[in-house]
Amino acid sequence: MDLKGKAAVVTGSSSDGGVGAECAKTLASRGCNVVVNYATNADGGDAIAAECTAAGVESFAVQGDVAKDGDCRRLVEAAVGRWGRLDVLVNNAAVTKTIPHQRFDLLDADEFQRTYAVNLIGNYQMCRAAAPHLKATGDAAIVNISSIGAMRGAGSSIAYAASKGALNTLTISMARAGAAGARQCAVPGRPARQLDAQDHDGRTV
Repeated sequence: MDLKGKAAVVTGSSSDGGVGAECAKTLASRGCNVVVNYATNADGGDAIAAECTAAGVESFAVQGDVAKDGDCRRLVEAAVGRWGRLDVLVNNAAVTKTIPHQRFDLLDADEFQRTYAVNLIGNYQMCRAAAPHLKATGDAAIVNISSIGAMRGAGSSIAYAASKGALNTLTISMARAGAAGARQCAVPGRPARQLDAQDHDGRTV
């Protein structure tokens, strides 16, 4: 895929050294303009956008919580409004809270819902918002950042591992349906054993 002059949105990409930030910088190094997304880490978002710009492309940071459908639509429109297109969507934003798998008493419905709102529903909402613009390019791609924990049932919490397993299924379902008009894949991020009490956007939870 030739990325020169194309446009991307990378969610949860404001944490230096994180998966999202590295995706944003890699896209920029290949000539792709990038919207860097952050939920609360504005300084980090601006810093990653500056690194992308230094690679010779256009990049800027946009605040948005992918658990909110309106924010997802605003992220997509930020890219389309600036560059008139969207070719790549990287869904990296995720939250987790370290809860030992044996401590069922510490994992309640609220934590499950919070985790799924970002890690699963947020991914879906981003794909849905981006779909018309991705289809228009005729050569678009969606990359969902999953986790080894999805296959191993391991990681920071049962809710996190389950949310990433559901994300894998979502990716397959949407790819088969062709709903987003783009190639779709799910790839593991950092190993489950390295996950801590921070999300991919650098927010302490």
